[in-house]
Amino acid sequence: MSNTRSIIILGSGAAGLTAAIYAARANLTPLLIEGVQPGGQLTITSDVENYPGFRNPIMGPDLMAEMRAQAERFGTEFLRADAESVDLRATPIQVRVDGTSLVTRALIIATGASAKLLGIPSETKLMGHGVSACATCDGYFFRNQRVAVIGGGDTAMEEATFLTKFASRVTVIHRRDQLRASMIMQDRARANPKISFIWDSEVEEILDTAAGKVTGLRLRNVKTGAVTVHETDGIFIGIGHQPNTKLFEGQLPLDPNGYIHTHDGTKTAIAGVFAAGDVQDPVYRQAVTAAGTGCMAALDAERYLTDLAHSRGAGRAAAASGATTRAT
Repeated sequence: MSNTRSIIILGSGAAGLTAAIYAARANLTPLLIEGVQPGGQLTITSDVENYPGFRNPIMGPDLMAEMRAQAERFGTEFLRADAESVDLRATPIQVRVDGTSLVTRALIIATGASAKLLGIPSETKLMGHGVSACATCDGYFFRNQRVAVIGGGDTAMEEATFLTKFASRVTVIHRRDQLRASMIMQDRARANPKISFIWDSEVEEILDTAAGKVTGLRLRNVKTGAVTVHETDGIFIGIGHQPNTKLFEGQLPLDPNGYIHTHDGTKTAIAGVFAAGDVQDPVYRQAVTAAGTGCMAALDAERYLTDLAHSRGAGRAAAASGATTRAT
């Protein structure tokens, strides 16, 4: 594998793989650094029903496998490792992976964002089996069922309000006695007759891993210590997302929540560096929007590389002309 590339893509979710498909079809032979746990957030999603082109539900991991195979068919090279460091100030850009330094003229950042989770084992075991971190992705599966939303900020209120379109009852569970959400979001949730609240409570355990599905929550009151069980059919973790931008801190402008600023499509503040998917999208966070920006990033990178080649060609021609004039 060559250490000098035209384009490197960081991330193997919907954004990164779509960027790879477009870049490979443009004969750029992209190298995609997919991480040690490839596939993005869809790998922890069960049925996907809202991705265009699939009449019937497709499992999240299967959708990612299809995207990867498509990118590979067009000539994408894959490296299953995590990027250890990135130097965006270097020319060409330097990416260090598995102790090896790679250089690239263009870089697409598609490292995504990770849902903030509770950090309890049952949450991981039941993710995709009644536990979700995305109401717009999975709310439909809980039609006429009882669901719980964990959190007290804007994310939780947005999730709870959206879920009332499907669920018979939505219970918001918050570890404090007042919400942190903006007043407009609070008022909207409080006014919804389907939404109720359990205050001063944190989740000790999600039930029932033995059954392989969610049947309830074991809650502990943080003020009294009392433990109760709340029956529910589904749980949505609404404590926010964390963009995976640690590698780029101090090198790229980030918003207060850590998302990469982009302009004119997917361009960042550094020429030749582009960002796509959830790493630059704090609003939509959908597979289809991630794929769309992945396409945009590949097209933006292709145009950048074409312009770069033209400017280098013009520079060489000018230098050759000057040398000929001096010799004459």
